[in-house]
Amino acid sequence: MNALPPLKSVTIAGSSPALSVDDVEVVVTLPTFRRPQQLLATLDSLARQKTARRFAVIVMENDDEGNEGKHAALPLFESGAMTGLVIVAHERGNCSAYNAGWHTALLRFPNFTRLLVIDDDELADPFWLETICLAAERLGVDIVGGPQVPVFADPAHQVWATHPVFAPPYSATGQVGALYSSGNLLVSRNVLLAMGPPFLDLRFNFMGGGDSDFLSRSAQKGFKLGWCAEAKLFETVPARRTEADWIRARGLRNGVISTLVAKKKHAGTPFANTRVLLKSLALLGTSPLRALKRLVETGSPSVAVYPIHVALGRVMAEFGYANEQYRQPEKN
Repeated sequence: MNALPPLKSVTIAGSSPALSVDDVEVVVTLPTFRRPQQLLATLDSLARQKTARRFAVIVMENDDEGNEGKHAALPLFESGAMTGLVIVAHERGNCSAYNAGWHTALLRFPNFTRLLVIDDDELADPFWLETICLAAERLGVDIVGGPQVPVFADPAHQVWATHPVFAPPYSATGQVGALYSSGNLLVSRNVLLAMGPPFLDLRFNFMGGGDSDFLSRSAQKGFKLGWCAEAKLFETVPARRTEADWIRARGLRNGVISTLVAKKKHAGTPFANTRVLLKSLALLGTSPLRALKRLVETGSPSVAVYPIHVALGRVMAEFGYANEQYRQPEKN
């Protein structure tokens, strides 16, 4: 793309003094929504990064009514304790927040080569930034994902760590065929320039899955994907997310996202929608057998039933079902 369009529905709330934008090599984007204390903990973990790389942080406040994150973070940036800026993404939704931050990075920092993503319920290992950047260089890839290690609010819930909802998709570092989440991610500048804004499809704003779709489309364009098992982020998991109805809803939602991403991936090919539907029906038909196999292997009914929920979600998407878990954040 030749030129970036101007930003819309975004306000620059403040920045660190004497910010040398030309020197920034890495930009870390951090969306936030009504978690001011967790945001401060995330920022503190970023301030403790062990790296010689010059990096800046962009905090994307996505609640322009309460602005709790903006008010919590601004003093750190304006005092120079953190390098970067705080913006307000006025259009609600996680895709809107990511788009605002990524677009701002391209407009404000002309020489950065890597963009990283961390969420406001995560803490970065002190070597996270350096480790994930090194992985991109050593693997020769354009995009790198890393594990979001669950840290359960109730230690008794640690047994959920191996559930598919929480477990990382890969265990070893290397090139991979697909990535699914932006919760721990490195994206090279050339990917952002090629994909262009809006990077994440706003139709996924309150459902999630905009990141999975973006990563799928990036792979289709020929960008190489990698996984770095050592680049860890630690994600706080509230007790609510271990309740049966939340786990079930997440499985259904993942199925819906799978169908929507598959349809976009195969759009324009002969019988694309039919092929996706037939695959969904096949997965639904075989899901009881896969569930039984998982039950025998793990002894966990919740782990066992997960493929059934995903397959159901895939089929339900054909009838317009959309589980927008982010629409009501207090229940998420």
